[in-house]
Amino acid sequence: MTYHGHPLAQPLKRPSAGRIAALLGLFVLGALTGLAGALVQAGWFPGGLLLALAGAVGLFLGGARLLGGRSGAVAPAAGWMITVVLLTSGRPEGDFLFAAGSGSYLFLLGGMALAVICATLVPGRQPVGDDARLGK
Repeated sequence: MTYHGHPLAQPLKRPSAGRIAALLGLFVLGALTGLAGALVQAGWFPGGLLLALAGAVGLFLGGARLLGGRSGAVAPAAGWMITVVLLTSGRPEGDFLFAAGSGSYLFLLGGMALAVICATLVPGRQPVGDDARLGK
């Protein structure tokens, strides 16, 4: 079935198994980066904070570049955010990973802001081939 007209009228393609595996792998890498960043950011302040945020940004942009679209940045960002938010909650014994210092807040809020920036600034996937040209 061929669709002529507006590009948004095109049917959605199912993602391949390789793409789904890559997204799941990036999600897990995002979670591991969030865990490592939570440990490093307080250890060598302010260098650890910068290292943790740079590692997260590198993963977000690298995932987007690898998959050629926003989903490559969103998957590791989601893993990072979920992990960091779960690590901020205290345990029943009163233990927690993040101290109530400015570095912890900078890591949490700065990382979330950088994740949104990376996912927003990455260009979306573009159609390929001669059929995708406008005006045809």
